[in-house]
Amino acid sequence: MTLDQTGRTTTGTATTATTTTTAAPWWTSAVVYQVYPRSFADADGDGVGDLAGLASRLDHLERLGVDVVWLSPVYASPQADNGYDISDYQAIDPVFGTLEDFDRLLAEVHARGMKLVMDLVVNHTSDEHPWFAESRSSQDNPKRDWYWWRPPRDGFAAGEPGAEPTNWESFFSGPAWTLDEKTGEYYLHLFDRKQPDLNWENPEVRHAVYDMMRWWLDRGVDGFRMDVINLISKDPALPDGATTGTGGLGDGFPHYGTGPRIHEFLQEMHREVFRGRTGEFLTVGEMPGVTWEDARLFTDPARGEVDMVFQFEHVSLDHGQGGKFDPKPLDLRDLKASLGRWQAALAETGWNSLYWCNHDQPRVVSRFGDDGQWWRESATAWATVLHLHRGTPFVYQGEELGMTNAPFAGVHEMRDVESLNHHRRQVEAGVDPDVVLRGLRAMGRDNARTPVQWDATPNAGFTSGEPWLAVNPNHSWLNAEAQYDDPRSVFNHYRRLIGLRHELPVVALGDFRMLLADHPHVYAYERALDGVRLLVVANLGGAEQTVDVDPAWSDADVVLSNTDAAHVSAGRVELGPWAALVLKR
Repeated sequence: MTLDQTGRTTTGTATTATTTTTAAPWWTSAVVYQVYPRSFADADGDGVGDLAGLASRLDHLERLGVDVVWLSPVYASPQADNGYDISDYQAIDPVFGTLEDFDRLLAEVHARGMKLVMDLVVNHTSDEHPWFAESRSSQDNPKRDWYWWRPPRDGFAAGEPGAEPTNWESFFSGPAWTLDEKTGEYYLHLFDRKQPDLNWENPEVRHAVYDMMRWWLDRGVDGFRMDVINLISKDPALPDGATTGTGGLGDGFPHYGTGPRIHEFLQEMHREVFRGRTGEFLTVGEMPGVTWEDARLFTDPARGEVDMVFQFEHVSLDHGQGGKFDPKPLDLRDLKASLGRWQAALAETGWNSLYWCNHDQPRVVSRFGDDGQWWRESATAWATVLHLHRGTPFVYQGEELGMTNAPFAGVHEMRDVESLNHHRRQVEAGVDPDVVLRGLRAMGRDNARTPVQWDATPNAGFTSGEPWLAVNPNHSWLNAEAQYDDPRSVFNHYRRLIGLRHELPVVALGDFRMLLADHPHVYAYERALDGVRLLVVANLGGAEQTVDVDPAWSDADVVLSNTDAAHVSAGRVELGPWAALVLKR
């Protein structure tokens, strides 16, 4: 396939950006780093990461060059879902430290010129939250309507099979309703039974949440990443969903995903919490199932909702017919079509987030790359492709080291509630345990949660105690200490990518044009702003590839390359296995 004199193909999709450099919000040139504190660094030797451990490793983040630290939940919690089940929004769980530890951490983050964003989990609380304790105490308690309570289905007795108020299936397997024996009614939980859903139809609930958010902002935090925030508005009729064939359960998502009042709720949140407040804040809405049409509304600055969304389209492309635990090979053409569509849709209005990894996704180098022979090259190739898109990149802890999925010997080594529930139910249904385990090894959330690999010592420098989740054995060679002084390391490649976003306005704000849309192995695109052009070309496979380019690119400056096996000359780009090349003119 041939690129024309502008570096474009006839199959390319162009975007036009209207944001000027002077008017652009600060986060357009920022990079966010996600910390999953349980697995980041343990200062007290109990095997679980904590705030003091994070504070002791801030030099790593400063050295990397990131601008924002996103802190996964550290609130008081029974830890049924590793902190995403919150029992007190204004307290730090003792496993992570104290409020004083948090304040010290926040001060040290700010002293390094970085911002700190908290995780906001308000679709649900823990069933041990005082609000829920009151709500379940009696049917006439004033807080009963703070959660979704319903009697058994007509014609059924409480506790009888099929008596659940709707047929909705939980994200964590099984019915999304649990019977409360004391009051004889069911409560809704889209996730674990210990995570009852808040009823956002009740204004008292909403304003209690806004009070809590203001409390954290007053304490000095710089914004929020909002967990599954597009699920907070449910259809009050709570209709059944289409039957999925799994024990008679149904898909309720059309009735609670991006629900009828979601834009109203987010606009109210913005008015009540952020309007009139001085400072630079960041709001990111995690939104499973969101479309680009929805995202353009959510992120339109004139509407006052959120700055950007996390969408899931691109990380669902390798899900098979059986869902995410039935993975299939990624077709690169599908990925280009998806990301190109989002780049085009949010070019003039709204903003994209950019990510491969987080606490819910497996490691990208194992998922889409080659974590064996071409580990370094594939880790840096995928990083190059992501970071030079238009949008705000998110780096998940350990991604900047090229951390890989873990070699779990069996389900007994896993800790994630989603994986454990899935394994139990699938085996009970008669599925071959080895088949179930293969899916969990490839896509289970524990892959992202093994401790960060700081050095080659027995527990990878993560803890002096017994780690809550086993350290990946490859930490003996794959670790931060081994990469700091190696100019070819994955870590230093990430440093250079982050530096490009800070230094070149074309990376943050330039137009985007997808190239070679139909090529099955090469990912290529062009960025342009104020006469400056970038050409990004990456071979995302293990065989050599060659693409033709306009000869003008032959004498362009090489801004970045992850390997010596990438060359441009005489109108051709030759790419070795997993080679990525960035040219500027």
